[in-house]
Amino acid sequence: MRILISGASGFIGSALAGKLTSSGHRVIRLTRRPVARGQDAVHWDPESGRLEPADLDGVEAVVHLAGEGVGDHRWTEGHKARVLDSRVRGTNLLAETIGGLDTPPKVMVSQSGAHYYGFESGEHPLTEDDPPGGGFLARVVEQWEAATEPAEKAGIRVVRTRSGVPLSPDGGALRKQLLPFKVGIGGKLGSGRQYFSWISLADEVTAMEFLLESDDISGPVNLASPNPVTNAEFTRALGAALGRPTFMPVPSIAIKLMFSAEMAEEMIFGGQRLVPKRLQDAGFEFRDPEVETALRRMLN
Repeated sequence: MRILISGASGFIGSALAGKLTSSGHRVIRLTRRPVARGQDAVHWDPESGRLEPADLDGVEAVVHLAGEGVGDHRWTEGHKARVLDSRVRGTNLLAETIGGLDTPPKVMVSQSGAHYYGFESGEHPLTEDDPPGGGFLARVVEQWEAATEPAEKAGIRVVRTRSGVPLSPDGGALRKQLLPFKVGIGGKLGSGRQYFSWISLADEVTAMEFLLESDDISGPVNLASPNPVTNAEFTRALGAALGRPTFMPVPSIAIKLMFSAEMAEEMIFGGQRLVPKRLQDAGFEFRDPEVETALRRMLN
C-alpha cells in the first residue's frame, strides 16, 4: 500500500515508517518542510489550512500522528491552547482533504490517547466501551477524535487509537527516566498507586500495521499492553531491569511545583487502567505483554 504518515519524523512515526517499509509498503511523509521533486513526501501547513488534494492522489491509507507535545512544556493557558488547536485543526484538515478526494484512501488510523477516559478512573479496567472522563486532556481527545468525522462520513474506515505510553530506550518517556534510574535516584511518583498503561514501541507499531490491514475494525481501539501496572510496579520493574535501587520516592509537592498542579494531576498522579479488548478480540498477539520482561529485552 501507499501509506501517508503525518508525524513521520517523531518517536512513534519514525519507528512506524521503518516497520511499514520493511513490510513492503511505500511510505509517504506528510511534512511542514519544503519538499523537493522526487521525494516520497507531501507538504502541508495545518496552521494556514494548506494541503493540496492533488498531492494525495494514489494514497491508499493514512496514519495521523502529528500534534503539539502534551508534556513538552509546563502547562500554561497558551500551551494548552496550542495543544488543542494543533490536534483538532490538523486532524480536521487531513480528514476533510482525504474525504474530498475522487478516490479516497480506504483507511485512516488517527492517534488519540488514553486520556480520553480521564484521570480519576482508579482501578476500573477501561475498555473501548467506557465513556469519556473529565479534565483538560479528556476534552482534547474528544475533540481530536471528533475531527476525524469528515473522513468517516466520506466512507473511509477510521480507526482512533487510544494509546498508552509507548516504551523504548530510543525516546519518549522511558528515555527520560533512564538517567535518574541508572544513577540510583529513580523512585515512584507520589503514592505510586496510580495506574500506568504502557505498550512497547514494537507492539505499538505492529498493532498499527495490524489495524491498517484489518478491514473489519473501525472506531476506538485501546493500544496498550494487556497487563497495565501501577507506577510503583513499573518503578520496581525498571529498577530490576537496570539492577539499580528504587527507594527514593519523588514527593507530590515537588512534582506539582515542577510541572504545575493541573499537569501533575492529569499526567502523573492520574492514571488509566486500559484493557486492549478490541485488539485481543481480533486476535492480535503482543510481543511484550509483561512490563519487566519487556524492559529487560529493551535494555538488555
